Amino acid sequence: MKTISTVAVALWTIICFTACTKDFEKINTDPISITSSPPEKLLAPALVNMLRTNLIRNRNFNNELMQVTVTRSEDETAVFRYDFRPNMADYTWNGWYSELTNFRDIYEIASTEEHENDAYKGIALICEVWGFSLLTDTYGDVPFTEANKGKLGIVEPAFDTQKDIYMGLFDKLEEANTLLSNSTAGVVESSDPVYKGDVALWRKFGNSLYLRLLLRISGKAEVSADIIAKIKEIIEDSPAQYPIFASNDESAVLKWTGGTVTTDPFTSPYVTSLREIDFTIPSLCNFFILKLSNWNDPRIDIAEPYGLNTRNRMGIAPGSGGFIGIESGYEPGAAEDKQAYFYAFGTSDFSIHKSPLTGIIMTYAELEFIKAEVAAKGWIGSSAADHYHRGIANAIHYWVPAFTTDISDVEFTNYVTNAGIEWNDALPLDAPIGDSKMERIHVQKYFCLFMTDFQQWFEHRRTGHPILPKGSGLRNGGNLPVRLNYPIYVQSANSTNYRQAVANMGGDNINTLVWWQKP
Repeated sequence: MKTISTVAVALWTIICFTACTKDFEKINTDPISITSSPPEKLLAPALVNMLRTNLIRNRNFNNELMQVTVTRSEDETAVFRYDFRPNMADYTWNGWYSELTNFRDIYEIASTEEHENDAYKGIALICEVWGFSLLTDTYGDVPFTEANKGKLGIVEPAFDTQKDIYMGLFDKLEEANTLLSNSTAGVVESSDPVYKGDVALWRKFGNSLYLRLLLRISGKAEVSADIIAKIKEIIEDSPAQYPIFASNDESAVLKWTGGTVTTDPFTSPYVTSLREIDFTIPSLCNFFILKLSNWNDPRIDIAEPYGLNTRNRMGIAPGSGGFIGIESGYEPGAAEDKQAYFYAFGTSDFSIHKSPLTGIIMTYAELEFIKAEVAAKGWIGSSAADHYHRGIANAIHYWVPAFTTDISDVEFTNYVTNAGIEWNDALPLDAPIGDSKMERIHVQKYFCLFMTDFQQWFEHRRTGHPILPKGSGLRNGGNLPVRLNYPIYVQSANSTNYRQAVANMGGDNINTLVWWQKP
């Protein structure tokens, strides 16, 4: 009996094992689940999540460093004092790399026979360039060639040098321009919250972004001649081959549609991730608000026709003293009373918290200021004054649709004359202190870059403009940080490549210059 029982158990085991393994994959696969997504399912979420990362850190990092806002704080480790905790670096690193995986997946999926689509490939490349440019300008050398390849088994990617990254970004933009120029495939309108499927506008954005990045490294002697030649080629020599923004309507902006409805897929991350009080507690800085006030600027006008009855489109509320702010960089214990601040209540039109206008990737006004700088330097033959004035007009018009974009219009000429900000050819090109053409361009560009990720910080690091006042409470020797440190966990998770990157960079701290900042 014992033998018979043993044989029976053995046979039962064989039967059960066979039953469990037969058609295992078929049985354990959900017939209605989605195992892969077409490109149109990935684009919009990736764009929204990229902008979420940008806007969160624009508010509490860029704005504090660049004297847009200042928090009334007794803590010495405050961003506006140039002293912050190392974990500040984690959020952008994680947020950007996560979405870069999606952009690369879009490109790969759109390259397959089933989903072949050159338009999505071109858009994915442009978005990839946007994300990697933010990463390398923030950290310096970062994983690029081997990045986002975990599914291929690369879990400790090598860091590429910033020079190699930039050259790779330019190659991607060239490829994107070619793909979009030849594409006959369509883009699903609902998948594209930026351009609603307009491939021609994506192409213009890609080439406008190209100019932003070319200008950023134009000061490096080892590449400057080729970079200047490329800038001239795009703007003057081959405009049909490299179309760029031609109006405010072509700016790369994801205009939020959700307002206060947090379930809408295109609701501002300021609504879904932050509280209204996060905007009303900090004060605006004098450097930011006093210029707008002294210029009698329409962007903070609360009267008709600009303010639409009660609030301005920039979402700024006056303090007890009016449109004034407080000084940044104050010593702990020396904070002034809060003054003007970001209004964060009411309708989406007048609250920066709920504004549909904050999803900025790149604007036409920024492009005009790029042209103004390269014209002032003599790299192109067009009028620096015209580009400068068009930049101002369109930067205002973005927030104040009633304001003219015609720089010959009396409304515009009266504004720049009364504000004392008209172009002046008699000024020197550059100067470390005082007025200059570069200072005028970059003061206006500073306001144009309002709400645009870290671009104010990047441009100040590149040019030294606009010239920021320095308070007595600054730490770090009074030196503006020039990068974020690598996230702490990278030191252990990718230690060998991390150490190599640090050796190449010359250190891993907020004072380590990135490649394009070095002489």
